[in-house]
Amino acid sequence: MDIRRRIPTKLDGEISSSKASDALPLPLYITNTVFLSLFFATVYFLLSRWREKIRNSTPLHVVDLSEISALITFLASFIYLLGFFGVDLLFRSSSDDEAWTTDDDLLPIKPNPIHESDLLNSEEDEEIVKSIIDGIIPSYSLETKLGDCKRAVTIRREAIQRITGKSLTGLPLNDFDYDSILGQCCEMPIGYVQIPVGIAGPLLLDDVEYSIPMATTEGCLVASTNRGCKAIHMSGGAFSVIVKDAMSRAPVVRFPSARRASLAMFYLEDHENFERLSLIFNKSSRFAKLQSIKCTIAGKNLYPRFSCSTGDAMGMNMVSKGVQNVLEFIKTEFPDMDVIGISGNYCSDKKASAVNWIEGRGKHVVCEATIKGEIVKKVLKTSVQALVELNVLKNLTGSAMAGSLGGFNAHASNIVSAVFIATGQDPAQNVESSHCITMIEADGENLHISVSMPCIEVGTVGGGTQLASQAACLNLLGVKGSSNNEEPGSNARLLARIVAGSVLAGELSLMSAIAAGQLVKSHMKYNRSSRDIGPSSQINR
Repeated sequence: MDIRRRIPTKLDGEISSSKASDALPLPLYITNTVFLSLFFATVYFLLSRWREKIRNSTPLHVVDLSEISALITFLASFIYLLGFFGVDLLFRSSSDDEAWTTDDDLLPIKPNPIHESDLLNSEEDEEIVKSIIDGIIPSYSLETKLGDCKRAVTIRREAIQRITGKSLTGLPLNDFDYDSILGQCCEMPIGYVQIPVGIAGPLLLDDVEYSIPMATTEGCLVASTNRGCKAIHMSGGAFSVIVKDAMSRAPVVRFPSARRASLAMFYLEDHENFERLSLIFNKSSRFAKLQSIKCTIAGKNLYPRFSCSTGDAMGMNMVSKGVQNVLEFIKTEFPDMDVIGISGNYCSDKKASAVNWIEGRGKHVVCEATIKGEIVKKVLKTSVQALVELNVLKNLTGSAMAGSLGGFNAHASNIVSAVFIATGQDPAQNVESSHCITMIEADGENLHISVSMPCIEVGTVGGGTQLASQAACLNLLGVKGSSNNEEPGSNARLLARIVAGSVLAGELSLMSAIAAGQLVKSHMKYNRSSRDIGPSSQINR
């Protein structure tokens, strides 16, 4: 639909600012409101006056000044509204030498060029952009209204550039499947961010070699983890075990009194009621298996912590649905219970907490390796004694002095974040998933190192795991999708063990670099760039 407006050109050559219409120099929504109000007000006024004339037998053609003004206002508002909705027959008799322009001519000159991929495909897209800017069409509804995710992203991207006056040149737009994220991964997309993926390994874990994909922008991280993998491989490999596998959710409910809250707590923790509650809970999914309910109480408020296995899914939605089912049932036993929130932070999700450090959340994994003394000297460039001493003073004593919660390690979160991003996990769950204590001890002339991680929250189905890039990384590790055997959740548990093994390699290498005094030297060599500190960048700062 070709909707154009006649804009007078300034003689001085300046680009005039975009107005809602020629009728009023106001934003579009204000102009429309004014004319709509005038239209209906004059119609009501004229109908009222004509009704009085008919009753009084007064001729309709006899009009006073107020009626003349109303007629003129009615005609003006009618013409405006008719023109606004695309009926421009009244204006086609205009002379050919009049300048007709579109809003493209009104855009300010951008300091940075826009790639061809950012250009709109049609005049209809241009009108949609204007409607977004004017607040007529909400940006979040584009995918639904247009039925074309890529087109919606292109239009939204152009609109945000005009609204902010900032260029998005450099943020990729093409070569991405936007249909795959609709309704599940990201809302109102305008492009995607590229993060390089490196490979560390092979990591020899439980007698199987794995190449570890790591998405990161930190120099030395992949190289350091790779060195740790080499030392582990040359020493016979690492071994891991899943201690516990249970995702948790803890709602907060309130009662009229602390006594009633305690009675509900006793009911939930009573072993005689567990079978019934588990049947109700497990209806949420064929993979959901309730394992335990542990409560804590604060006055009239009760925090029951439900823990369950979730198959190959990370399981937050699954456990939340199961908890909702149980709460609905408990409501029949305790009608005075008030559900304040499905999550009361006693879970505890995406926050460092003592309950997760002690009880665990997700997969609790322990991974260990014995590094030969000669490998410590030749590959890691340090000694067993130096590593043992550093671990005690840094990871244990130093972390204790800092009041650390689950942070008794060198840099577990570095590896966890890199593997999480590469494999489509929730990056925010790096907070509790990085809870780790690193133990280093002398084993004769050799070195024994282990990591204990009680909260590795991963899944191989759902969320970002289904995106093409992340699915490729999962496929590289051999854990893509759901398990194809009689043991549900084996892929997710294997991924958790791989994460712990990667952390073990990263801890070993970084601790060795610190003990050998190589940390600063390696980062100054590999983790610095002069690209952004040249003369031009100095001018722009």
